[in-house]
Amino acid sequence: MSLFIALLSGLIFGLGLIAGGMTNPAKVQAFLDLFGSWDPSLAFVMAGGISVGVFGFAAARKRKRALSGDPIDLPTAGVIDTRLIVGGALFGVGWGIGGFCPGPAVTALGAGFLPAVWFVAAMLAGMGLHDRYLSTLFASRERRL
Repeated sequence: MSLFIALLSGLIFGLGLIAGGMTNPAKVQAFLDLFGSWDPSLAFVMAGGISVGVFGFAAARKRKRALSGDPIDLPTAGVIDTRLIVGGALFGVGWGIGGFCPGPAVTALGAGFLPAVWFVAAMLAGMGLHDRYLSTLFASRERRL
């Protein structure tokens, strides 16, 4: 049952990303182009997602287990450190250049949008690079501070 709920949730999320235009790199880049031909429509998509998420996280904080019975493990870190700043900057640059962020990129790839192949490949390479080299580099630097 848990796998079915995960698949259904992912399908609904992916369809929402497609319907909202989040899987269209040109639309995303137009949203990020504040001083050019700015397209504010994705702000409404994001606001809708955030407003639903606020209620979902508020409900999740009060529970120990999800409706599926799986344990709920919400993040607890609240520190702004080097890893967060560098990761956020890399995320923003990748989003601006590629016109994708991870969820919409995987959705676009699953929908057969071939330009997403390059973004997803680069994303997976970056994740591998982080896991193999950078996570230990940042951890050792922060221990010295």
